[in-house]
Amino acid sequence: MKVLITGACGFVGHWVAEALLSHLPNVQLIGFDNLSRSGSESNRQHLQSMGVELVHGDLRCSSDLDALTAVDWVIDCAALPSVLAGTAGNTSPRQLVEHNLSGSLNLLEYCRRSDAGLILLSTSRVYSIRQLAGLPLKCLDDAFVLDPEGTLPPGISTDGIDETFSTTPPISLYGSTKLATETMAWEYSEAFGFPLRINRCGVLAGSGQFGRADQGIFSFWIHSYLGRRSLRYIGFDGKGHQVRDCLHPWDVALLVIKQIETGSDPSKPVIANVSGGIDSAHSLRQLSEWCHENLGEHDVASSKEQRPFDLPWVVLDSRLAQEAWDWQPTMDATSILEEIAEHARANPYWLDLA
Repeated sequence: MKVLITGACGFVGHWVAEALLSHLPNVQLIGFDNLSRSGSESNRQHLQSMGVELVHGDLRCSSDLDALTAVDWVIDCAALPSVLAGTAGNTSPRQLVEHNLSGSLNLLEYCRRSDAGLILLSTSRVYSIRQLAGLPLKCLDDAFVLDPEGTLPPGISTDGIDETFSTTPPISLYGSTKLATETMAWEYSEAFGFPLRINRCGVLAGSGQFGRADQGIFSFWIHSYLGRRSLRYIGFDGKGHQVRDCLHPWDVALLVIKQIETGSDPSKPVIANVSGGIDSAHSLRQLSEWCHENLGEHDVASSKEQRPFDLPWVVLDSRLAQEAWDWQPTMDATSILEEIAEHARANPYWLDLA
């Protein structure tokens, strides 16, 4: 079996490649990456040492994909993954759309020509910002939790946000490119008959992540804390009570393997949330407390600044994926935090590669 992984030299793509080589006998991997992240070079060398065929290319350039041979499956791990992409930093809205939407169209055309199944890694950011911002919350043990006395909108329970939760805009420019890609992928799959699975991932975290506050918050926080860099609780109550769940990309890869093995089984859902769920959820304050216990003392400042796209509580309910593919995360939150801390100790300047 031949598999193409886009964004192979990135954080998630690298872990997916390693898992596939460990679990699928006789798999032949092709990694496709534009190598735009400065830290991707170390992953490139590691993948080549494992026998992955690497192609330097850009999804925005259709001719780069035209040069590839046909494969059985495509795993799309390539994207500008930041909710602030196109609105802040070094990317423009056009760059965001070209990377995440136009590039995806080129990839769908490749799947059509190759008759290749597609596993698309999407995001929790496809869910409605206004609905999420208006959830009834209270503070318990230094973290926001759902208030049982409030009225919850459809698609949410104490287990988290499920796949039926509203995707009504606004969902951010980034979220809109991912939701549009989901829609195009489903239409291509129906029209041309190739298998499709869409995994809406929560916060992914683990060693080797190029941590940034707007995407790899767990990695960013631990690396910054250990390096005694400036940290702030921003927004809401200024006390760090905002909550996210976390999942290691190795566990995403284990689900991907099950999805490949079940192929186009019509009994399996096209779209599923993939996350560590409520058991993995931490507030920033709780994360700081873990850092204090394991990494020593470091002050975190408080700020009442409000930023666009910030949300107080995002925890995905991944029971659909668990039931459909008999899948469970194998790494709990503590193991993930310990792995990040070990990597941070060994690579004190890792954030400079972000």
